Amino acid sequence: MSNLAASPDCFSKDYATRRACREACTLETCPLKLSYWAYQPSQPANGLFAALFGLSLLASVLQGLFARRWIGFTVAMCSGSVLELLGYIGRYLSYDDPFNETWFLLQIITLTIAPAFYAAGIYFCLRRIVTTFGASNSVIPPAWYPRIFIPCDVFSLLLQAAGGGLASSATHSGKNPTAGNNIMIAGLSFQVATLAVFIALASLFGARTWKRVRAMGEAALDPAHRALRESVRFQGFLTALAFATLCVFTRSVYRVAELSEGWTGHLIETQRYFIGLEGAVLVVGILGLNVFHPGWCFREDVVAGAEGTRSVSESEKSATVDGEALKHGA
Repeated sequence: MSNLAASPDCFSKDYATRRACREACTLETCPLKLSYWAYQPSQPANGLFAALFGLSLLASVLQGLFARRWIGFTVAMCSGSVLELLGYIGRYLSYDDPFNETWFLLQIITLTIAPAFYAAGIYFCLRRIVTTFGASNSVIPPAWYPRIFIPCDVFSLLLQAAGGGLASSATHSGKNPTAGNNIMIAGLSFQVATLAVFIALASLFGARTWKRVRAMGEAALDPAHRALRESVRFQGFLTALAFATLCVFTRSVYRVAELSEGWTGHLIETQRYFIGLEGAVLVVGILGLNVFHPGWCFREDVVAGAEGTRSVSESEKSATVDGEALKHGA
């Protein structure tokens, strides 16, 4: 295949002519360098990622049905997994036809914006973690974490979508797509910066909590959530959340570097980097959050709340009975 020569029309400055030439290409008639990928997407790798993200999606839906207090987290995780699934289906189908623009655009759009939804799900969790350990250990009120980071995530998502749309429109018009690409890179860079600030604030909260516990002991922590903090499930959730955050951050840094080289750079045309730093690093982090889903790992808080409500109810009932007895006695 490497010795195949492409028609001069495939290098035409006119988009319609160039696209028509590519659509007429097959693996037997055109070199892979002329495809949208510059390589033949791996069916085993992309099929595996599609299956794993599909499994994560199914798990997130089922977990969401049993953890209705985590609606925002569930919606974010499901949205991300739907996009990942569609993207890897597009890559899988491109194995037989890497010259097909539809599958290429499907994966580039969905896989670029999907992690923004996972980041949103992660942002929803920090408020609950801060409350569990004690709001006094945080430099900002717990409620402000989602108020700060969710809008930043939405802004990043809008930049990526707008950039992708402008780049695609420019390409179809035979114009230079650099402006759209730069906007997309700006959106990804803003996502990286937002995640970096989030990691810094989470780390600061952890350091402040540890320092205050050393100085004050258990008095530095919220006593209402002690059972939750001591549960193995909750500690597993903290580990899974930290790992997923680093995975999303690593993937986002990779995509900034990849797109900064353009659509014909070394990173974007080397499949093993994509498999390792896009697919593998992200799927292990997200599956970790399925295993340690917050709706399951925060169960001690739900139980404690129910027991507290029951205790209050029983106290009120006892007080009512005592009141009636005193009334009749009088």
